[in-house]
Amino acid sequence: MNNKNSGGKTLLMSVVMSSPGPLVVGLGLLSGRSSTQIADFVRRSSELLGIIMAYIVYKITSKDSYDAERKERLEKMSNIFVGATMCIGGIIMFVLSFFSETEEKGNVIPGLVIAVLGVIANTAFWIKYTRLNREQPNAIIEVQARLYRAKSLVDACVTLALLSVAIAPASPVSFYFDMIGSAIVALYLLYTGAKTVYERVK
Repeated sequence: MNNKNSGGKTLLMSVVMSSPGPLVVGLGLLSGRSSTQIADFVRRSSELLGIIMAYIVYKITSKDSYDAERKERLEKMSNIFVGATMCIGGIIMFVLSFFSETEEKGNVIPGLVIAVLGVIANTAFWIKYTRLNREQPNAIIEVQARLYRAKSLVDACVTLALLSVAIAPASPVSFYFDMIGSAIVALYLLYTGAKTVYERVK
């Protein structure tokens, strides 16, 4: 299969599979008040915007007739946007992590299910994007590989935090797991996003 076609299809699949996440986690917030779950909703929403942007730019710039200079400029803008969405999501999540309360967190099962599925799907996409970029280096695909590496690690952290809340929702242990979990997610996203923006600007 042509590498450009494979890259475009993988990006489209990323958009399709990432789209339900914010909706499901957002609906889960109607019955759950975990700070990690709130932070995860913000994170997934900002990441989805970045993935949609990356897909649009990739489809535009993957045409052989597209001007090389404009292609480089668009790819740079897209990757800065993706990095910026990670930074914004990280900042909001970090702030929200300190508003966690010790009261009953409600139902966090929807967020937990999405997080577990996210670990599986995002790890698969991370491997796929890494392979595609190794076969034919591309600025958009390279940043997507970095994004999905962050997403898979973050989802693993979210899974542990929400699992502790689901098992013992009112305990001090789940409170600190929830707060620390969302803070770790936020810091990792902020670091990855800032690094991406810095490298593209430099």
